[in-house]
Amino acid sequence: MRTDFILITGYAGNKSDRDSEKGNRMTEKIALLVVDVQVSMFADLEPPFHSQELLANIRLLIDRAKSAGVDVIYVRHAHARYEPMMFGADGWQIHPSIAPEPGDVIVDKRACDAFHGTSLQSTITNAGIGHLIVTGMQTELCVDTVCRSALHRDLNVTLVSDAHSTWERKGMGAEQIIEHHNSTLADVPHPSKDIFVKPTSEIAFA
Repeated sequence: MRTDFILITGYAGNKSDRDSEKGNRMTEKIALLVVDVQVSMFADLEPPFHSQELLANIRLLIDRAKSAGVDVIYVRHAHARYEPMMFGADGWQIHPSIAPEPGDVIVDKRACDAFHGTSLQSTITNAGIGHLIVTGMQTELCVDTVCRSALHRDLNVTLVSDAHSTWERKGMGAEQIIEHHNSTLADVPHPSKDIFVKPTSEIAFA
């Protein structure tokens, strides 16, 4: 099984001289992470920003990954107080347009951090994965948290810039929130690992 990830066009953000010396190609065992893309997130009355584009991009990435033999790991959140997203509710289910297939890994969580109290770390370690390609919901909460948590667990991360989303929040528009996190996460420091930010069109599995 091929599990290489090739970042075709180089690195995002203002990286150090160490990064520029690596060149524009990197090969590493990876997995695609799909975070909290659940039915309750896509209510007709208030869908997230660019919801259909989000689902289409994640679907495309899943298909590319599976065609290349790359693991897809789904993360599913069980909310403690929001009834539509509580464990077992219809809204708790993974959205049917990107639903897992038999054999796909589903990591169930109850906290914002997908690593907290879950099997995600052991799944990654046992598979020898060193790089997560991150997509999903919600930009400023679970997506941001899993990117930072993975980096601080000595994993490289690629956040797919047009494959995560959110809603307007406390005076900030959803698009502004997404752009802010795409910019900020690319600059989170680590002595040897990085968070890269790339659009769906620049992610290739081979």
